[in-house]
Amino acid sequence: MTKTVDYTKMMKDMMGAFPMETTAMQDAFKSQAALAEKMSKVALEAAEKSTEVSTKWTKTTLAKVGDVSTIKEDPADYTKALTDFASAQAEMTAEHVAAFAEIAKKVQMDTVELLMAAGKDMQEETAAAVKKATDTATKAAKTAGAK
Repeated sequence: MTKTVDYTKMMKDMMGAFPMETTAMQDAFKSQAALAEKMSKVALEAAEKSTEVSTKWTKTTLAKVGDVSTIKEDPADYTKALTDFASAQAEMTAEHVAAFAEIAKKVQMDTVELLMAAGKDMQEETAAAVKKATDTATKAAKTAGAK
């Protein structure tokens, strides 16, 4: 009773009695990693384009603010400058929101494309794994029947 149980040996023996095919798990991991890499590229590209749109919008706005803040001869010129600024802002807002919408649309399309391709790949991998398992089971049954 003083002897301790060697759980490591017991687990090795137990796992040895149930051999596993790990290639399917490895392939699934590789497929998942590839999908994650592609999705990351889509997200990073969208972030880069969004940053470009935001930067352009900010630069244009700051240039327009510079026009508004200059000294005017006639008080009515201040009103005209503010009106022009507001009009330009409304126009720029529409343009830049449309640009953001195009970026979002591209991300959506790329994501759907990636997920459809990943689904097709998984379907093919699953079919191959089932075929391999069926072949292995058939061979085992034939071998057992021959004895």
